[in-house]
Amino acid sequence: MTVSVSAQTTLVAAGTSWKYLDNGSNQGTAWYGTGFNDAAWASGNAQLGYGDGDEATVVSYGPNSSNKYITTYFRKTITVADASLFTNYSLSVKRDDGIVLYINGTEKYRSNMPAGAPAYTTLASNASDDGNTWQTATLASGSLVTGTNVLAVEIHQTAVTSSDISFDLSLVGNPAGGGATLTRGPYLQLGTSGSVYIRWRSNIATDTKVNYGLSAGSLTSSVSNGTAVTDHEIQITGLSANTRYYYSIGSSTQTLQGDANNTFITSPAAGTAQKTRVWVTGDCGNNSTNQANVRTRYENYIGTNNTDVWLLLGDNAYSNGTDAEYQSNFFNIYSNILKKTVLWPAPGNHDYANNSSRQNDHNIPYYTMFTLPAAAQAGGVASGTEAFYSYNYANIHFVSLDSYGKESNQYRLYDTLGPQAVWVKQDLAANTQKWTVVYWHHPPYTMGSHNSDSESELVNMRQNFIRILERYKVDLILCGHSHDYERSKLMKGHYGNEASFNAGTMHLSTSSAKYDGTSNSCPYMKNVSTPYNGTVYVVAGSAGQLGGTQASFPHASMYYSNATNGGSLALTIEDNRLDAKWICADGVIRDQFTIVKDVNKTTNLNISSGQSTTLTASWVGAYSWAPGGATTRSIVVAPASSISYTVTDGLSCLSDGFNITVSSPKYGLFENRSQDAGEMLALNIFPNPLSNTATVEFNSAIAGQVQLELFSMDGRKIKSLLDQTMDNGKYRYELNAQKDGIVPGMYFIRLTCGEQSIEQKVMIMK
Repeated sequence: MTVSVSAQTTLVAAGTSWKYLDNGSNQGTAWYGTGFNDAAWASGNAQLGYGDGDEATVVSYGPNSSNKYITTYFRKTITVADASLFTNYSLSVKRDDGIVLYINGTEKYRSNMPAGAPAYTTLASNASDDGNTWQTATLASGSLVTGTNVLAVEIHQTAVTSSDISFDLSLVGNPAGGGATLTRGPYLQLGTSGSVYIRWRSNIATDTKVNYGLSAGSLTSSVSNGTAVTDHEIQITGLSANTRYYYSIGSSTQTLQGDANNTFITSPAAGTAQKTRVWVTGDCGNNSTNQANVRTRYENYIGTNNTDVWLLLGDNAYSNGTDAEYQSNFFNIYSNILKKTVLWPAPGNHDYANNSSRQNDHNIPYYTMFTLPAAAQAGGVASGTEAFYSYNYANIHFVSLDSYGKESNQYRLYDTLGPQAVWVKQDLAANTQKWTVVYWHHPPYTMGSHNSDSESELVNMRQNFIRILERYKVDLILCGHSHDYERSKLMKGHYGNEASFNAGTMHLSTSSAKYDGTSNSCPYMKNVSTPYNGTVYVVAGSAGQLGGTQASFPHASMYYSNATNGGSLALTIEDNRLDAKWICADGVIRDQFTIVKDVNKTTNLNISSGQSTTLTASWVGAYSWAPGGATTRSIVVAPASSISYTVTDGLSCLSDGFNITVSSPKYGLFENRSQDAGEMLALNIFPNPLSNTATVEFNSAIAGQVQLELFSMDGRKIKSLLDQTMDNGKYRYELNAQKDGIVPGMYFIRLTCGEQSIEQKVMIMK
């Protein structure tokens, strides 16, 4: 590997593979030397450990849970092309409980361990963070050598009955010459089909430069800003829609980061019905075990698929939304997804530090660290503020609202004549996207850690604001604030307290909408051309903070509620289908629902005998066609006689019908005889001029492809009347100008048979 003198280089990435030994044996001191043979050890990706549920590789603690192994060993060999290029190294570790790190046989770092040479029975001190926080240190320039280096780590328990251990490590080489280092990001903002903002923070002020291109090894374009800053923000423009790009970040003299993991996909054109994956996290930023586990389980769920849109539901950094809290509780936790996925946040009361002055002046770090579309740069109607905004992605319209901040020092979101509510009405009135998703912090319905019957903010949201969203047929409403998960059925018209909820009139479906084949689980079905037909409400406030219920938990409007397990919501939206899955911190999907639009259709078609037509099911999913048994969404048929086709989803939920009437062709053979090879084509039209109908009589000189086409007098092709393989003979085509969509005027009809053609003028009168 050739390393640029200007590059901050990742030598060991978090989550990479390590050799490990987990048999409880006494390895003495030889095991961390460079000459030790670890070929017999097992291998696995970090995070390694047991007991937390967030492990990529689970190691053994032995046969007795009351007498666990104290020490587990890890080794990794790396190659450094030129160690002289690095002035020092940035080390980050997750350890639970104690750790000692050796490089090339020499101890370089320890944490939560007593002084002296550790034995395999040496007990560690307790890791108060339970191994969920990255611990950082700087290693001196001579810590690694040019060529092969061996990293060896021992993780120690606090006691034989301790419940868990954790280990992960990253090591970054910092360039010689006093260059900058990366302290935050990169993270992606305000993505459109042709542009994106990239932001990051460096430890010292430098100019700003991004290189980008269509492959990780060929970053052939760049954009830069010569002003020296520590908080870097730069926009790339002129990009192609729905295209993957790779990028590096840094300055004119230094690359801070840039490999195959620095990548993004631009938005598709608005209205595109392609599959879109959305991640939703509420109340996430508390640096807890639950937060780390929720993140890891979502990453396991999404795998190699791209997360297209990431929504934050507020309270993104506890407890006061300070810059330092955002760093430790948000940016450090989500660094992997932040560099790949555009983030679209909403603020919560903790982002405003629960402070009435900040509520008025909006002078909080949230507004300096995020770049949001106040001018409708990504679609929607311009709000003129980053506090609330809208944007389009594919065929979805998203609206992010601020339920805690005030406008003009007096108006909250639920004040229906205030600036935010007025803008919401304008934005939704202008929206033409198939799907509409609206999100903010304070929920109108909850009995989790907050009470929507007694807390004035929540009461006002329900009584005053919800009607606006119902009027504009919003499909899905997402909120946080309560530290649990609550999900309604398709519902409408509930503005009072919990006791006034009437499931018989306010739930528009009795289905669970889990769409998994269980009893009464068909999707919620909506029709875009009909009046408002319901919204699903979700409280998803347990991506970090977790727990707390009211006496009447669960709320009567909710189909499913859970305040025990933390989790996040994954949405997949494709064409006219929306799927939601609540992925818990232990990896279990405990709730899911599906909404579909404009399905269960009956279509009547008229075709001519011998003509083919394509039939397409009205939904995205599974298909079973009858007759024929096809399992694709579309089929091509050419029935000889009238027939009906049906397609179902196999779960007795969705079914389309296609009634096809087959009529005789517009042409007929009235003489078929052998002809001399030299006989010319013949074409006759009568009556001519014609008012609406006429007979086109033509002679097909040889067997083969015959085309009958209508052209304007300036030679533009208007319509293909006939294009078919035919025997030689004389035929008639019945021309009907109205049915064929031909307006009055002067035309000519061209007959083509093989390489011969003939033309005849025709006048169509009113």
